Amino acid sequence: MDIVSLAPILLLVVAFYFLLIRPQRNRAKAQQAMIAAILPGARVMTTAGIFGTVLAVTDEVMSIEIAPGIAMEVLPAAVARVIEPALKDGEIKHEQLGPEDL
Repeated sequence: MDIVSLAPILLLVVAFYFLLIRPQRNRAKAQQAMIAAILPGARVMTTAGIFGTVLAVTDEVMSIEIAPGIAMEVLPAAVARVIEPALKDGEIKHEQLGPEDL
């Protein structure tokens, strides 16, 4: 076999890498970074569409309050997106500002 007959196959492999494999890896890395950045107090949405506030986070389990006094445990991978990140010490929400603060 010469290189000319292998060129279309190699071209397909390279195209699959750039069109399918590489973007999926980037999405997986972004998801892992988002999960790693979740702190207690963040408002999140799970993959099942349940909204809640994060109470505690460990490597295996995340505790989410879905209603006042009702918490559920989910896998951290079940978090689809962060709706509102947790506030760090000293930060305040824009809604907490009064007219005299602006």
